Amino acid sequence: MKAGANQYQSMNPILRLGIEMGPLVIFFAVNAIHGIFAATGVFMIAIVLSLAIAYAAARHIPTLPLVSGLIVLIFGGLTLYLQNETFIKLKPTIVNLLFASVIFGGLLFGKNYVKSLLGTMVELKEEGWRQLAVRWGLFFVAMAIVNEVVWRNFSTDTWVTFKVFGFLPLTVVFALAQTPLMNRYAEQGDSS
Repeated sequence: MKAGANQYQSMNPILRLGIEMGPLVIFFAVNAIHGIFAATGVFMIAIVLSLAIAYAAARHIPTLPLVSGLIVLIFGGLTLYLQNETFIKLKPTIVNLLFASVIFGGLLFGKNYVKSLLGTMVELKEEGWRQLAVRWGLFFVAMAIVNEVVWRNFSTDTWVTFKVFGFLPLTVVFALAQTPLMNRYAEQGDSS
């Protein structure tokens, strides 16, 4: 892992949480008061500011927030330009499918991006990394499907609420549910 990535990982957890969750909370608040179009514009500004703060604090912008931020700018821009909220609602579907494609594509070509991302924090046997990558890939596909179900069947306000308060808890629960797998395949150090 690069020095900047290490600096980002060791950053004050409150600052990191603000960088990662701040734009979503702002999106939720502005939507509640001014509607989806104003919220989308403010969300785009907040994403750019959070990426700038991450870079200023650690001289590094993490890959996942950077990719997500670029997609927010593209689909948020389309939402505002065309005055069609469908584009911002598609963003989580596209990001989740993109992450799943990268994970599965990497595995197909012998590269485990989950290991690349988490390898400095966790030591697993190769089979554990493979299973963890497959599970994360499937999780991202499931989250894309959930996003599609919610935005197509519920109001915009319900979708925004779920995006802010549903996706994160589901991700945390899923990540914690991987603990038994990680324990099973944990490297034991020098146990020859």
